[in-house]
Amino acid sequence: MSAFLELDGLTREWGPGTGVRDLSLQVERGEFVVLLGPSGCGKSTTLRLVAGLESADAGRLRIDGRDVTGLPPSARGLSMVFQSYALFPHLSVAENITFGLKVRRVPRAERDRLLAQALETTGLTGLEARRPAQLSGGQRQRVALARAIVSDHPLCLMDEPLSNLDAKLRHAVRQDIRALQRRLGLTVLYVTHDQTEAMGMADRVVLLNRGRIEQAAAPAELYERPATGFAATFLGAPPMTLLPVTALPEALRPAAALPPGAVLGVRPEAIRLHGPGPGLMPAVVESCEFLGAETLVYLACGAARLIARAPGRREIAPGTPLGLGWEPGAAHVFESPEGARIAPGAPHSTPMPATPMSV
Repeated sequence: MSAFLELDGLTREWGPGTGVRDLSLQVERGEFVVLLGPSGCGKSTTLRLVAGLESADAGRLRIDGRDVTGLPPSARGLSMVFQSYALFPHLSVAENITFGLKVRRVPRAERDRLLAQALETTGLTGLEARRPAQLSGGQRQRVALARAIVSDHPLCLMDEPLSNLDAKLRHAVRQDIRALQRRLGLTVLYVTHDQTEAMGMADRVVLLNRGRIEQAAAPAELYERPATGFAATFLGAPPMTLLPVTALPEALRPAAALPPGAVLGVRPEAIRLHGPGPGLMPAVVESCEFLGAETLVYLACGAARLIARAPGRREIAPGTPLGLGWEPGAAHVFESPEGARIAPGAPHSTPMPATPMSV
């Protein structure tokens, strides 16, 4: 059985390093898929190709088994929610929500029914007569969501819809969008550069890099088993630092034979702080940053800089020498800083202190 949304070798380029190349992706019905990546990686281009706002140079696009590659946006059976809300300032909330229905000449009784349902679903009941200027940013985004809901299309494309909201409001609307998607059974393709949105909302995250898919996986898998060095360092706040395997103490090096450029990284929360000792990575504390529930410890390891995440409040004076360690299963080894993942094998067997240092 074919996927609900299929991208088959889509290519759209404006020059070297721009657009997307030979991009293939399958999205199941009812799945919430997030396109994530740095600026210029191709995520917005991908969304515009699906919407029909850009024409592909090569490849095919199918929605619910129908080839829509050459069809205009209006014939693709999808709705869109934009970063800028795209509301008509002179129309009321109700008029903005039902504008598309009027264009499609949907009967008045059906428009009213769909409007009432969308207002209730998005928590806008009682605000029907207001104009966009009389609404908060979160309410405006809810109007845009309500407009997508009344279109009754099973596929919804969202282009950074929360980027204009403050942090507290982003969290609330993020929960609203996820709840609505589940309740209505929508298939969502969502673009963001914010990894918190991606990890918190997605059934599956598609990480793009330079116009290609770096890895497509559930959020937990993407974080815990990154397929490449790029994926490992892009996901995580603070990010993972990759160190040349040759710079590690013998006890912390994987026992398996590795290519000359191999690198190893450990998530900040997996780094254990000890006093200096054999078999540990020597480091010097540069500073500590207390964040309430945790403390970030900034460390210099020769020319490299690492960050360790410690629970609670930790106060370690700058210049303090430490030894760093980690459990064998916490190590991520890659062919190169952006290369493929390597099964690391067991480290050498020098004993490691049983407990982290107390500071």
